[in-house]
Amino acid sequence: MTLCLVTGATGYIGGRLVPRLLEAGHEVRCMARSPGRLRDHDWYGRVQLAEADATRREETRAALEGVEVAFYLIHTMASGRDFAEKDREAARIFARAAAEAGVRRIVYLGGLSPGERPSPHMRSRAEVERILLDSPVPAVAYRASMIIGSGSVSFEMLRYLTERLPAMTTPRWVRTRTQPIAIRDVLRYLVAAVGVPGEVNRAFDIGGPDVMTYADMMQGYAAVAGLPPRLIIPVAVLTPRLSSYWVGLVTPVPSGVARPLVESLRNEAVCREHDIARYVPDPPEGLIGFREAVMLALRRIKEADVVTRWSSASTPGAPSDPLPTDPDWAGGSLYVEERGAVVDAPPEALWRVIEGIGGDNGWYSLPGAWRLRGLLDRVVGGVGLRRGRRDPARLRVGDALDFWRVEEVQPGRLLRLRAEMLLPGLAWLELTCRREDGRTVYGQRAIFHPHGLLGHLYWQALRPFHGLIFGRMPGNVAEAARALGSAETFSSRTGMTPGQTAGEGRPS
Repeated sequence: MTLCLVTGATGYIGGRLVPRLLEAGHEVRCMARSPGRLRDHDWYGRVQLAEADATRREETRAALEGVEVAFYLIHTMASGRDFAEKDREAARIFARAAAEAGVRRIVYLGGLSPGERPSPHMRSRAEVERILLDSPVPAVAYRASMIIGSGSVSFEMLRYLTERLPAMTTPRWVRTRTQPIAIRDVLRYLVAAVGVPGEVNRAFDIGGPDVMTYADMMQGYAAVAGLPPRLIIPVAVLTPRLSSYWVGLVTPVPSGVARPLVESLRNEAVCREHDIARYVPDPPEGLIGFREAVMLALRRIKEADVVTRWSSASTPGAPSDPLPTDPDWAGGSLYVEERGAVVDAPPEALWRVIEGIGGDNGWYSLPGAWRLRGLLDRVVGGVGLRRGRRDPARLRVGDALDFWRVEEVQPGRLLRLRAEMLLPGLAWLELTCRREDGRTVYGQRAIFHPHGLLGHLYWQALRPFHGLIFGRMPGNVAEAARALGSAETFSSRTGMTPGQTAGEGRPS
């Protein structure tokens, strides 16, 4: 049994790696800046937790104490001039701390981009790889191209582009060759790295059996999804910046996240070797092909069994941003708008409505206004309303919910959402359920902490619209809970759903 440390456990890859390591019989310690975001995972009670920031050496060193194999799955997807320096700093600190703690192996997942002009983000991935390989601790660095799996950002981009555009003019990068790999094979390689001999210290290219262009992948996705072939017309005028805006408008992937992906697609990303097979042999049935990977991903989506999503990995604003319940707001401005309603339904029915809010269920108030707000957010490069929900009925901490992030869930009592639309400040929406004097009470609190003068002007400008948007929510939520409670009572008493007549829906 090996004690493994997983960084990035709140992200897409890390969140899926943890249960695979546990299944393989290893002990797992998760290092995160906010370990509480992990508590709704099924494996939460089976892992050790370490609260640490990878840029803080002492915290990282403590998290690595006693660890044998450390998985470094930290990437910066943000743009800006300093992202590469942040990646370098975190990698150097982690490498030094691992050496001091006596870690015997570091495992890193980077990017496959052998092109002559790699994108800034791919250069940063390569630099992190070199830092780890040059450290005193032997490292296995995997270089992967596009990862195909339910919830991955690359897959979501491919999926929505293909489904929403039966005909499209596309950038030249749709003709660039790449070698996609299924998420299952990525996880198999990661878990197997625990057993790679200690003297091995190198990078390995990993990819699936198919070498394809992006256009091939769109046509392949269409075939698996039962869609007609797509009409794809490449044009030369779309720069990576323009392409990212185009992707941001068509898909749930905001332009700020899409741009690094688009920039990396400009270069061919095909494996130059398959040396990993010396240490991790291919399975007897072979690596998973592109179409099978798409089929598996779509099956997960259809069954609402998407364990982790790309959108769970990033939250605008550092995790140290203050919560609306923090006691240190004194001296700062905090706008609060509270509303509520008495609900003619049991608390269980009200909570089901609260926990089911957003996505296809909507927000119980002026759908057109919510769509307009989402569209405006997309226009300026935000996430908009396109991310929907991971699960149609259940929420867990860290889930993306349209342009919100689930920050706190206390089942039956409280749902707190942090805004991830682009704002001149921090915003939350709290929805509560409680019993008071024998009655079910719905509570709603909109909270805004402005940044600078623009933040104050923003709140004041939107105040007239709050009555229209937030003012209608309590009554509509209460009515939905009442209807749900009545339907459940009817079903429990009669064994029928509302609308059935006697004799319908009963076993013969």
